[in-house]
Amino acid sequence: MGLPRRRMPSIRQFLLPINKKNIVRFLYINLYSIILACAGILVLAIPLHQISLWFLGAQIIIALGLISTAIKLFSAWDHKKREIALLVGRNNHEFRPETFEKFMQAPCGRLVVRQALADLGMQKEYKSLLKLKKPLLTNWREGCGPTKTVVYINEEAL
Repeated sequence: MGLPRRRMPSIRQFLLPINKKNIVRFLYINLYSIILACAGILVLAIPLHQISLWFLGAQIIIALGLISTAIKLFSAWDHKKREIALLVGRNNHEFRPETFEKFMQAPCGRLVVRQALADLGMQKEYKSLLKLKKPLLTNWREGCGPTKTVVYINEEAL
């Protein structure tokens, strides 16, 4: 027999039902993806190969990095929709700032927070959430440190 074939999602699944609100939401949530994709295309459009072929190689590497990052961010669309739904559900009855803390650390996460607050009708609370944002160097230091992994089997650490 074999495993069933997994179908790749189409753009139609992301935008169903297609209406102005969903398209605007898609474009807003993926703003940084669009910026990175455009930057990658612009890097390729610069005629640096006329100066030296070495510049062409560097240009291609930079453009591929930008475009691949944009593709990764675009592919997180379903995850972003789920996170917005979770944030709206957790803050529907009362505003709980701690639920937004992990999203305030990245630009894409801040867009998710803004969209969730717009869905809740609490756009003015965004200014209070900016206090949760850590400086960039602090995030890099915390993210680059060693991570300890503990595996538990039957409630006993190995």
